Order: sequence, then C-alpha cells, then structure tokens
Amino acid sequence: MKGHFRKRGKSWYVWFDLGPGPDGKRRQKSVGGFATKREAEAAFAELRDQHRRRSGGVPTSKLTLGQYLMEEWLPVVAARLRPSTWATTRRYVTAHICPAFGDVSLQGLTTAQLNAFYAELLAGGRRDGRGGLAPESVRHIHGIVHKALADAARWGYLARNPATHARPPVRRRVEMKVWSPDELRAFLRHVSNDRLYAAWLLMATTGMRRGEVLGLRWVDVDLDAARISIVQNLTVADHQVVIGEPKTAKGRRPVALDPATVTALRSHLRTQQAERAALGRRWQETGLVFTLSDGSLIHPSRFSRWFEQRRRETDLPRIRLHDIRHSYATAALAAKVAPKVVSERLGHNNVIATLDTYSHVLPTMQDEAAATVAALVLAHAGISRPGSPAAP
Repeated sequence: MKGHFRKRGKSWYVWFDLGPGPDGKRRQKSVGGFATKREAEAAFAELRDQHRRRSGGVPTSKLTLGQYLMEEWLPVVAARLRPSTWATTRRYVTAHICPAFGDVSLQGLTTAQLNAFYAELLAGGRRDGRGGLAPESVRHIHGIVHKALADAARWGYLARNPATHARPPVRRRVEMKVWSPDELRAFLRHVSNDRLYAAWLLMATTGMRRGEVLGLRWVDVDLDAARISIVQNLTVADHQVVIGEPKTAKGRRPVALDPATVTALRSHLRTQQAERAALGRRWQETGLVFTLSDGSLIHPSRFSRWFEQRRRETDLPRIRLHDIRHSYATAALAAKVAPKVVSERLGHNNVIATLDTYSHVLPTMQDEAAATVAALVLAHAGISRPGSPAAP
C-alpha cells in the first residue's frame, strides 16, 4: 500500500492504492485537509496499518493498552531497568498513561490521540489539580509510550509504532545557574566546620553527582594515591534508598583528588572512627564514607535539604545541590582544562555530551583559541598582525 503526498493550497493530501477491485481495475482513495505533510504521513501510516490488519499482515488482537503495559511490557522491562528508572516508569504508567488509555485497544491507538494526550498533560496533568506537568515530564512520558509501543511492534502486536510521528513538547534549554569559583569558595568557607564538610568539598572539586558522593565506600578510596573509584550510586526508588551501579558504563570511573580534598577526607575518616568507637554495637556499619552519626545511610533528599539550609545562611545566589556539579564543570572548562578530561571526570558518555551541556562556556574558549593559534601561526610565518611591528 503506497501513498503519494501533494499540497493543494494550504492543505496536504494523500492518495493511496487500495488494490485492484473485482473488475481488476485500480482503486484509489484520498484523504486531505492536513496542515503539514507530517500530519498527512501519520494519517496514512494509520490507514496502512488498518489495511494490513484486515489483510492479515498483523493478527487482530483485542488486547488493550492497559493490559499490554501492566501484564506484558512492565514485567519484561523491570529486569533491565535501574531501580529508580523502573520506579519512575511504573509511576508514569499507572498515574498518567493507563488512566488515559487503559481501555483503548492497543491496535486502535492513534498518533492524534497521543498528541491530544500530551496537550492535556501540559494543560492540567498534575495529579493534585494544580496545573499542568512540566514539558520535560511530558517528554519523559512520551519516551515511555514510544518505547513500549516499539516493543509491541517488535513482538508482533503492531504493524507500526503510532508514537513515532507524535509531537511531544519541544525540549527547551533552561539557563544554567552556577556559582563562580569565588562563590564556591565562599560557600566552602561557610561550611568549613560542618560535619560533612568533606562531602561538600568533594562535590566542588570533582563534580561528582549527589548519589555518587553518598554511595562512595572507603574501600574505593585511596588517600595515599589521591584517587577514588566510583563504582556505585545511591538513589531513591519508591521512597526507599537503593544502592546500585552508576547510570552508565562511563559512570564507573577513577577520579583524581587534589591535596586539600585528601586532607579533608582524612579528617572526616578520623571523625567517623571516633563516632564508631563511641557508639560501639549501636554503630550501623555500611562501609560508606558519608553517613549519619550512627553510620546509617543518608537519604539523598535529606542531603539536598541540608545543602539548601546552609546556602540560605549565606547571601549566595540560590542554586540546587546538583548545580555544584555544573559549577565545577564550568570552572574547569573556563580554566582551559581539556573538554575530554572534564568529560571523563564527570562520567559523561562522550565529550559531545559535555560540550553540549556546557556550551555557554565555549564562546570565550573559541575566541581565545582563535587568537592563540593565529598568533602562533602568524609569528612562525613572519607575518605581522594589525597593531604589531612589521616583520624585518
């Protein structure tokens, strides 16, 4: 079944073949009135799927989207998702996707229905009735729908994925809020007597994620070599603290430490040893570097609240705890640390991700690179630059 697209006036139309009729003659049908070619393509794809199901290309099924998601798809993906990702996926499925489409036929779901669904979520998707979901949340839901339906197509339930041509909200780049090196230094001075000073300093000097800091074990710390190894991550799933592997393979990485951070970690180790000795059998051994005063895990949300409390005690601009990571990366790139090195220290999958995230630092780096290289080339070529003495 082939389609041909053409624009008439301001609208797009699609003509497609239905196959020969009883008399053997060619049969065609047209559908129009679409604002864009993309909408016409999506409509044609749905008509083609209906034709394939009627002609036996994909077996007809009475399975609803809710049954497919809850009984087939979620149990399968649970084994390959990180606990926190699995918890988020299940929450979005049960709180938003199933209430909207739980009774809709899996094979009857259309791109137009998905587009309307995303618009409704943006307008009033919050469960507390206080407005719409953030665009990033709606994009996340679209990602879940797209993956689930892609699996349905692979498993033979669908001829095509109706989410492929859906239009979730456009990702908007939010202006990054960071502290300057002077502001970071002011914060560290303010918390210099804090019990978790070494944790704040470690984040500021390495750009480690919150979960990586809270999941760091003493067995992965070599203070003599000034190195740590990030091999696990502490996250939250269904309101419970979970220790798991880093989000990506690149997340498992060695990180070099500066002398000041090593000194702070040595001091923290002595404090923890004293706390362990004072509590005796009441000490909860986890092997972690940063714990509560009884040795138990620190909940990530609690750690973030502590940061905000200490930030409010200063006159520093408001930023999130995670923005310390951004502040570190911005300072490193501005200091001309090679992007590849910054990328490796941050645990990014590749240097492109680093440069894209911190593109706001690049213009000045580009200007400096242009001036430096030009000066080197022109000097070696004996060519004078404007404003400089002519070469003899």
